Amino acid sequence: MGSIVDELEGILAAGQVDVAETSLHRYAVDQAPIIDFQLPLAVVFPESVADVQSVVRACADYGVAVVARGAGTGVSGGAHATENCIIMSLERMDHILALNPDDETAVVEPGVVNAVLNEAAAVHGLMYAPDPASFRTSTIGGNVATNAGGLRCAKYGVTRDSVLALDVVLADGSLLHTGHQTFKGVAGYDLTGLFVGSEGTLGIVVGVTVRLKYLPKEVHTVAAFYPDFRMAAAGVLAVGKARVQPAIMELLDGGTLAQLDEIHGSDLTARGRSLLLVQTDGFGSAAEAEVVREVLRAGGAAVTTEASAEAERLVELRRHSRGVEVDDEYRVGEDVAVPRSRLVDYVAALETMAARHEVHLKVVAHAGDGNLHPTFWIDRQGSTVDAAALARLQQVLDESITVALDMGGTITGEHGVGQYKLRWLGQEQPEPVRELQRRIKELFDPAGILNPGKAI
Repeated sequence: MGSIVDELEGILAAGQVDVAETSLHRYAVDQAPIIDFQLPLAVVFPESVADVQSVVRACADYGVAVVARGAGTGVSGGAHATENCIIMSLERMDHILALNPDDETAVVEPGVVNAVLNEAAAVHGLMYAPDPASFRTSTIGGNVATNAGGLRCAKYGVTRDSVLALDVVLADGSLLHTGHQTFKGVAGYDLTGLFVGSEGTLGIVVGVTVRLKYLPKEVHTVAAFYPDFRMAAAGVLAVGKARVQPAIMELLDGGTLAQLDEIHGSDLTARGRSLLLVQTDGFGSAAEAEVVREVLRAGGAAVTTEASAEAERLVELRRHSRGVEVDDEYRVGEDVAVPRSRLVDYVAALETMAARHEVHLKVVAHAGDGNLHPTFWIDRQGSTVDAAALARLQQVLDESITVALDMGGTITGEHGVGQYKLRWLGQEQPEPVRELQRRIKELFDPAGILNPGKAI
């Protein structure tokens, strides 16, 4: 019996199996901190459902793990290579198979980029609502794997809320279709919902049927600058009490504004120490925006009436608010969520713990749904690792998770557990729940070859 690489080269066409050292390193990781770096045995590029099935069957025969990935924009290590694995990149399966404006649905392959689907839908006055900050590069398959969120979650929900049906290759290479083509459908267990967010541990998604929403005819953006982040967080609650439902409600602290100014040459820090960015959409968006302005002014904000070009610029800057860095051992961007009523308390706790542990902090938040992205980092000492500083960074990360859970929150709002967050999963989910999930995993993947060591 030859090697799995020989087998795959016999199954797939020329150019679909890559064992070059540079490719193995490139596809070995996503954008998350690396805990256990492993090189894959090969990277494969299926171009059809049949290709995916053949690869999975071969890997099952050889007892080799399969780690599926899209664009690699994840930040929890869900696409990190594991020992003795094949990386399956689905980037070449990038066709929009159907787009039905009357039914307001689309059927896509997993490698379709989020922005590309939106461009196609916009021709018909429609949009695909989930919009992670990486929407210009992240794929629908990857969005499904992590149940990705985004800026519009406050009004339109996360990926799961827009997925109607899936085509999934299971661990034995068989093909399963779940869900329905209709907006409503409650027959049987919701297997579609189970696969969404399972991070490739139960099956490999090869087709996605999504629900499209109406592209808003009008969009209004309100920028509210505050002297501090806590006042801005209080503004979020004030908008909710006014019973306005913004499409976007984003919160940026002073550290984030300063970084954006440095990178993009903007002047945000001259206008305030925190920014609350609220966007309303639809036919009533102008009236809603005016209510938002009144409420935020009453809360002490300097509220601007932005021209459309400025509004688009501010939203675009928010999408780049993670900066140019990739998370590593010196810098970790978190993804926690707390009840909206605890936003102010949590932000205060973050500031306190960062000062106590002597680490840097900046915070952005999808404030409309209580999902925060605090980023902690320590100064680099050239090539020298300051063990004490690294220990402080880990302590503040642990504390930020514990405090969020104590406030009724969760360890991940939209990025997934992946490999990096497994250390905290037991704090949120008690053992009976985790054991049930392990049994589900065993049912779908008895040999444990699908993305082992992730998600659960």
